[in-house]
Amino acid sequence: MLYHLLPRFTDVHIGFNLFTYITFRTAGAVVTALLLTFLLGPAMIRWLTRLRFGQVVRETGPESHRKKAGTPTMGGTLIITAATVSTLLWAELTNVTILVVLATFLWTGAIGFLDDYLKVVKKTSAGLAGRYKMIGQWVLGLALGLFLLLYPVWPVPATWTGVPFFAEVVAVFFPPVYVLFVATVVSGTSNAVNLTDGLDGLAAGLCGIAAATFGIFAYLIGRVDTSAYLGVLYLPGVGELTVFAGALAGAAIGFLWFNAHPAQVIMGDTGSLSLGGAIGVMAILLKSEFLLVIVGGVFVAEALSVIAQVGYFKFTARRYGEGRRIFLMAPIHHHFEKLGWPESKVVTRFWIVGVLCAMVALSTLKIR
Repeated sequence: MLYHLLPRFTDVHIGFNLFTYITFRTAGAVVTALLLTFLLGPAMIRWLTRLRFGQVVRETGPESHRKKAGTPTMGGTLIITAATVSTLLWAELTNVTILVVLATFLWTGAIGFLDDYLKVVKKTSAGLAGRYKMIGQWVLGLALGLFLLLYPVWPVPATWTGVPFFAEVVAVFFPPVYVLFVATVVSGTSNAVNLTDGLDGLAAGLCGIAAATFGIFAYLIGRVDTSAYLGVLYLPGVGELTVFAGALAGAAIGFLWFNAHPAQVIMGDTGSLSLGGAIGVMAILLKSEFLLVIVGGVFVAEALSVIAQVGYFKFTARRYGEGRRIFLMAPIHHHFEKLGWPESKVVTRFWIVGVLCAMVALSTLKIR
């Protein structure tokens, strides 16, 4: 909004020209999202507490988590509100990539909200059935893939995507495969973040790191000079995603103020599914889907630990008549809890791994 309103007053004062710069608006988006979470957080926590929207803790989970029962949940609405308002305030609203990422953010957030609503309001312990979550995510992913195929937002073919560690090398998809690929990235990332959201502050901190990392990539890929120097695809217009990435990182870190151990509020599926969906679609719009595996290394490990645990349990149950486990408990953050690590130590160490993953991802800009 400010981008469209204030630069026209440069004749009055040259300072208004600052609102044309992505870097300035990104800084504004970060600060705005942080302030909104700080200001709205206490009131939202009181409201959720008054409505008795408390967390439902599974009996099969770690015993140390039993005390979290009743902690206000659906706090992801705070993240969505702060990031969306900040983006609307600071981003170029005629930019297609901004509209696409906001639509994905809100759609996946709505799926998570419905799941949380069924759990905490309707007292349906399972919440929204997994198949309906997947349907909602895949409908979005397939629609997005078709949209990008029919109305590409880049000067390069939609079916191209970058390959980390290789300069000016792209992977090319057959069009129908590309649509399925986009849907898989959106759904996979959204669910991977959802699986990671099991400890106080874990998902919020990792999402803040991932969003900031993709913000850097968006800025570099969206500039003709830096993209040429680094040997990456130049995608005009995607630099505006830097503003959204800043807003998302600011909202996630601001939420961490209330979500750090011991959590005053839990993001719920409202937050985890929307954060994952937003990060996934940023990777798609930046043609950095393969890079997402590096940036979100912890998310990948969390998802793979569940897949491996479930698959091995079913295989051994058929083979030996008794299911066996690879980990003490999945997702893998619970495995370390079962080993005796305090929750805060697991979270901090996973954050450190998340930062290392971000550094490796950034190094791909030079290691080519």
